[in-house]
Amino acid sequence: MNDLLLNIKVQEFINNNLNSDTLEILLKKPLFSSIKNKEIVEQIDAKKRCKTKLPTWFRIPKAYYPNKLNIEQTSSEVTANYKSQLIHGESLIDLTGGFGVDSYYFSKQFDNVTYCEIDQELSEIAAYNFKQLNVSNIVTKNIDGIEYLKQNNTKYDWIYLDPSRRHQSKGKVYFLKDCLPNVPEQLETLFPFSKNILIKTSPLLDISVGISELKHVKSIHIVAVNNEVKELLWVLEKDYEDEISISTININKGNNEVFSFKLNDEAISNVHYGVPLTYLYEPNAAILKSGAFKSLSHKLTLFKIHQHSHIYTLNQLIDFPGKKFIIDKVIPYKKQYLKKELISKANIVTRNFPETVEQIRKKLNIKEGGNLFLFFTTDINDTYIVIICQKV
Repeated sequence: MNDLLLNIKVQEFINNNLNSDTLEILLKKPLFSSIKNKEIVEQIDAKKRCKTKLPTWFRIPKAYYPNKLNIEQTSSEVTANYKSQLIHGESLIDLTGGFGVDSYYFSKQFDNVTYCEIDQELSEIAAYNFKQLNVSNIVTKNIDGIEYLKQNNTKYDWIYLDPSRRHQSKGKVYFLKDCLPNVPEQLETLFPFSKNILIKTSPLLDISVGISELKHVKSIHIVAVNNEVKELLWVLEKDYEDEISISTININKGNNEVFSFKLNDEAISNVHYGVPLTYLYEPNAAILKSGAFKSLSHKLTLFKIHQHSHIYTLNQLIDFPGKKFIIDKVIPYKKQYLKKELISKANIVTRNFPETVEQIRKKLNIKEGGNLFLFFTTDINDTYIVIICQKV
């Protein structure tokens, strides 16, 4: 951590060049003594990324930023705030502190938070920023979190981990055992220090794989922001062997879509099938990730278009965790029928359909955009159809 980057003139330069060409800055002669232009560019790049992802840090007059990879890997404030609402207590230890966003939000729900980070510079940056944020109940430790647990033999209300999703030889990983730390391998080490563990994982992790790798999973939270799944949260409780509950949330501005179900109920839920009616319902990304296709139909009394199509229909307009459309017309997937509609511009969606959106656009010469939506799918009679509709 180069303290000279916090100089007023340097900070002014960073703020004045957030939209500048950083390559030009890199190629210039050194702008400030004892500071490399590369360091300034790293601060500019990281701060730009924080404008929407971490607005609290962006607004700090003298925040210090790590490299862009650390910013990419850290939780957004939106997701950090969500996970902090799930748990509370007197003490929490964050074993993989990183940039400190999650620790900061946990400090609002816990009396004391212990932040551990093995990377010295990242630990220094987090400690410095906590002071700028006027946080006094976070203790920072520049040490491997699991080693710190073993050395201090202190019990906590909660343990939190965000295993690294990148591997030196494998790139992005899809199994917890390939992450750092290896959580499945360390569970027996962790539980003596807390009966409650919260784990954040990549949205790429398959839920069934995660359940098979972990023990004592009590609940899973699938968190999407603006219909993009950002993270999976795993709540573990020592000796828990009962049903696993799954909660999905799609965080939108002013409208959070939530849907919850029991994992075991999904297999036995009754599904209603039917032809397209008045309204079409498309589940959000969090529900699609959860696999709650039967539970959604059963709980909301919706008709599923086809077993593998994962879109639903009903004559009534209901509150639904996803997109809602009013159906104008349903036609067979045949060129002569589509030509009669004289559609030159539309939003195309495929569900359980043999052709891609690009192939359909090219074949039918339909441009992207407009208010019209075309769902190319398969109905309950295994027939290819096109549902012509508009957003409600």
